Order: sequence, then C-alpha cells, then structure tokens
Amino acid sequence: MNVRALCLLLAVLVSGLAKGDDTTDRADTRATRVATGQTTAHVPATGPIKVSSTLNAAATQATSSPLSSVAAAMNETVIRIPADPSGAITLETTVFKPDGIGPFPLVVFNHGRDGGDPHIQKRSRPLSFAREFVRRGYEVAVPNRRGFAKSDGDYPDTGCDIAADGLLQARDIAATVDFLRARPSIDASKILVAGISHGGFASLAYDRAPAPGVRGVVNFAGGLRKDDCANGSVRLTEAFADYGEAGTRGTQNAGQPEMPGALPTPGRPAPTLWFYGANDRVFDAALVTRLYQAYTTAGGKATLVRYGDYKNDAHELVGDRDAVPIWWPATQRFLERVGLPFRVRYRVEEASQLRPTPSPSGFAALDAVNVVPFLDDTGRVAYLSFLGQAKPRTFALSRSGQWAWAAGGDDPFAEAIDNCTQKSPTPCKPYAIDDYVVWQRR
Repeated sequence: MNVRALCLLLAVLVSGLAKGDDTTDRADTRATRVATGQTTAHVPATGPIKVSSTLNAAATQATSSPLSSVAAAMNETVIRIPADPSGAITLETTVFKPDGIGPFPLVVFNHGRDGGDPHIQKRSRPLSFAREFVRRGYEVAVPNRRGFAKSDGDYPDTGCDIAADGLLQARDIAATVDFLRARPSIDASKILVAGISHGGFASLAYDRAPAPGVRGVVNFAGGLRKDDCANGSVRLTEAFADYGEAGTRGTQNAGQPEMPGALPTPGRPAPTLWFYGANDRVFDAALVTRLYQAYTTAGGKATLVRYGDYKNDAHELVGDRDAVPIWWPATQRFLERVGLPFRVRYRVEEASQLRPTPSPSGFAALDAVNVVPFLDDTGRVAYLSFLGQAKPRTFALSRSGQWAWAAGGDDPFAEAIDNCTQKSPTPCKPYAIDDYVVWQRR
C-alpha cells in the first residue's frame, strides 16, 4: 500500500470517529457492514466466528412428512397500513408469508434506527428472521414506523424523555397489529411482536397494553441511547421500569401463575423474551442488568438470554444469517410456552444456495490492493476496509469504477452487487468473495 492510500485510510477512520448523532441506536435488521461508491455507511456485525444458519436439512429430519417448498422471496409484498383512523398517515410495511391464503399466525417485527435522517433509512427487510418464521407457517409483517423510509409523517422527537419516545413508537406497532389481525388471512389468536434495538424498546412499550391474541414479545438488544442527554442511561432504566409496571396495573388475576399456552387477557402484558450479548456496542452488560432488574422488579415478565460475544458486535445479532442457531432455540422454547406454533411446516429456499458460487480466478492475490482494476484511491481504501471484514463478505466492482462491499447480514453477495449496480452505468461483478479473488480478465 502506498503512502497516499494509507493517509486516505487514516482520514476515513478519523472522519468516521468525528461523526455523531443525538441518537446512537444504529441498528436496523441488515446486520451488514456495507460501503458503496464514494461514501461509506457502517452497520457493524462482523468478526471471527461463523455458524451456519441453514436449518432446512435439520428441519426435514425433524418432520415425518416431506415439506412443501416456499420460494426464496417468501411472497414478499409491500403494503401501506394506516397509522391513524383518518388514514392520512400510512406506514410502508413489508410482508413475508407462506403460500396459500391462511389463516396464518402473525409476527410483527420492528426495526431499529440508523443514524441520520430516518426518512433515508432503507425499508426494513429482516430476511433471516422472516425465513425462520415463514418456515413455521407465520406471516411476518415489518412496518417502517412513521418518519422512517417511505412511511408518511415525521419521527416524533421527544428529546430526553426516553419513555415517551417508546410509547409514541408503540402507536405504530398497535396500528399494524390492529390492521392485520382484522384480515381473514391472519389467525388473530396467535400473534407475536418482536423488535431489534429501538424496535425492541418500542415493542416493550407496546406490551403495556397489547391487543387480544398477542401472546409474547421478543426483544433483541432493545433500548434507546441518547448521548447528548444527561443521565441518559438512568432515563432509559426508568423507562424500562415504567413499561414493566404495566404488568401489575389493572390486570385480572394479577399475581397468579400463567398457564402455558393460555390466551392472554385483553390488554394484559404478554411474557417477554430478551436477547443481549456481551460485546454489544450500544448497551453494555452492566446496563442490561439494570434494565432487566428495573423491568422485572416493577412487575414485568421477562426471560433474559445472555449469549456472550457475537462477532464484532452483538447488537446486530438478529439480522445476521450466521446467528440463527444462537437465538432460535430459546425462541422456539418461548413459542411453545406461550402457545404459538414452533414446528417446521415449509422448506424455504435461499437465494444464496440457488446461485452458482464463482470459483477462484487466479487474477491476483487477495491482498494485492494496487492490482484491483478501475479503482481510484478512495476505492482502494474501501478495498482495504473490506479485507478487514469477517466472512461472509463480497467486494463488487464495475469497469466504470463503481464499487461496493458487504459483509455479514443475510446475503452479502447480493447486497454488494445491488449497491454497486445502483450507481454504475456498467454491470457490476464480484471481484472478491471471502478469501479469494474471482474477477475474470475479460
């Protein structure tokens, strides 16, 4: 690497450290580190471990009859859901489902918040999460809350009133659940609400007064961190206590043991399952302990799963295809306990398995940065960054000089090619995959 490229790399790193946002919850559900063209947007979830999340073979062995197949797209559609009775504000919502007309049990999954303007955040598509539930016969709905992506309205900024933020976000979860549970394709007695980071926090706020048929809530690294607020972690802990206290107010049979699989009383908070890792970049282990104690001491029902370190950042667990074997076993036990379906019913194809894998081309050594064609100095710095990512990873390139890389997530190959193609007038192709170069001279 020449001196100029090294200087550029240092400049990029310093620039990244200097950037800030009043809301530092930057988790969506992609769990992918991505970089495109001349700009870089990092959503870290990489590191030295890799666990296969392909569970179709195990699922087949666990059933006594052949499974019906569902295409890799999982019948993905995008619908608009009214966020208020007037219908003036609608939420861009992605839906995944098995084949057929149902009725299906329902999962409503709630995204996190990236840094910057929520309107430019991408539509949430938690493919690895959705796949596991579609396999089990669920319809999975993923609303972008108001102000995010192409949903109407604006993000309701509550300043340092963190508890109020969660409650306002919960309005859109409630609107989504109420709209979908009224459809004939949904089994309104079997509903699960889940979310990551800001979405997990909002899911717990929603659980103060869930709709009938909501049997459980799954919280992946839930919370909201605002570094510009004095005592932000204290305010967050108070919010968790407030949400937990709802479990003891105005409920029937309070204090009596819950019957496994029993339908929750309308408006009564449902049991919750929490996942937090040791190397979460947003919420450290000590804070997680305080959040859990505040919530449960106030009366909330929660099972906390601490799973240790995950790659470079446990905050991105749920969006990474490698992580399914970590979070699914406890989730399956939770589903069984609250009376929701947990057995595999479908074989869901995966695009990454259907696509031929390019072979090493011998074009160059993987770490030969100056040999990569068509790149300027910024692109070479990006390639150096790519080399520091964990597998799975892909660096894509076009002959017009556009580039993109992706690592982790559900399908980094497809994401790198797509991100590169969006800005390139010529076709983008993979240059390197994992530990080898696949670029062809012609």
